[in-house]
Amino acid sequence: MRKLQICLHGFGGAVFRRPSLRDGGAPVNLVPIGAGIGMALAAGLCGLGQGRATASATEALARNPGARAGIQLLLVLGLAFIESLTLFTLVIIFAKVK
Repeated sequence: MRKLQICLHGFGGAVFRRPSLRDGGAPVNLVPIGAGIGMALAAGLCGLGQGRATASATEALARNPGARAGIQLLLVLGLAFIESLTLFTLVIIFAKVK
């Protein structure tokens, strides 16, 4: 674990080192990079969540086809909530990047 921490610390220092100190003091704006990484994480993890929800609903329908209406309603509601997390992330990113 200690080796991983050292490697990640070195990688972070190499990637996010401030080149402005060598360029005469011009500031570097890292907000767009952070916004892109944040949106990628939000979209990817919401996609994983939607996949797991769909898989669970499909399994539930295979076990009990008579409960289709209730399962479908809860699946659509859950997918809407999961997708709203990505949209909220997008709104926050647009508010911060200004």
